[in-house]
Amino acid sequence: MKKTDLEKLKGLRIAGEMERTATPARYGKGSVLESRRERRKREQALGLVPFAVKLDAELAKRVRARAEERAASLDDTVAELLTKGLDAR
Repeated sequence: MKKTDLEKLKGLRIAGEMERTATPARYGKGSVLESRRERRKREQALGLVPFAVKLDAELAKRVRARAEERAASLDDTVAELLTKGLDAR
């Protein structure tokens, strides 16, 4: 084999070893990662359903800005705005 091929294999071996090693505890300390399935079950228990929409980029920026301004989640902000809009009719 050529030297470049050997170096490439060595790099691939190192990359594979890095993928197999566990994340150090300090990075995940105190955090609990729940799976998508667990999160979906929790949200269903709360009565939440997925509701996807496509918005104009400027409108999406305004909604995100309002959420940041109020220190609320994007979900809560959208729910509040939809409720106000529907109640106004």
